[in-house]
Amino acid sequence: MTKTILITGATAGFGQAAARRFAADGWRVIGTGRRAERLRELQQELGDALLPLEIDMRDREAVESLSNLSPPWGDIDLLLNNAGLAPPMTPMPETDWERIEEVLDTNIAGLVALTRVLLPKLVERKGQIINLSSVAATYPYKGGAVYAGTKAFVRQFSLDLRCDLAGTGVRVTSIEPGMAETEFTIVRTGGDKAASDALYANMKPMTSEDLADLFWWLANLPPHLNINTIELMPVSQSWAGFTVNREG
Repeated sequence: MTKTILITGATAGFGQAAARRFAADGWRVIGTGRRAERLRELQQELGDALLPLEIDMRDREAVESLSNLSPPWGDIDLLLNNAGLAPPMTPMPETDWERIEEVLDTNIAGLVALTRVLLPKLVERKGQIINLSSVAATYPYKGGAVYAGTKAFVRQFSLDLRCDLAGTGVRVTSIEPGMAETEFTIVRTGGDKAASDALYANMKPMTSEDLADLFWWLANLPPHLNINTIELMPVSQSWAGFTVNREG
């Protein structure tokens, strides 16, 4: 039986790699994103395996319309809540509210709205939800208050959602990656590729394909197993010490 995955943020990074990974193994892929040209390019590559839908996660009506897709596309087995972004790494008082609101609406409100409307179908099909959190949900860093706060929400939302879904057969996992080289930093810095290159210089970060393989592994576990959370980093990344402000 052919299964269907819905991937938000399929125009780049983890989402795009996941679309390729699942399509290559015979799944139907619904890919959403804000960049229509990227979706068209991906459809040209994946053909009939992909249903591309230009949707902004901040548009609640558009997000909720995903619960009304006609079969077979409406028979969703796996929801990959991948779409997300971060404001610039400026101190909170210097960050524009518009950028903060965009992150809150995308990373939290959009994710919750989509998950909520798809739950009846996921329960019916004993499906699966994979939510993209981050190591930022656990380890604080300067300039990360808003982004890290949203990812802490995603992690806790995933755990509590499991409680609400107890007995339904629906599996829920929070994925919490560290440094992975995607377009994330370029978008965060407003297109500064040099900043992204500097961040990943002289190390071996994780790749989008690494995460796509992880999603595929989770999707193919026996249905009686649930992985609650997975935190992963490249070997070259570890934890920093505490910052100490010394007077005098």
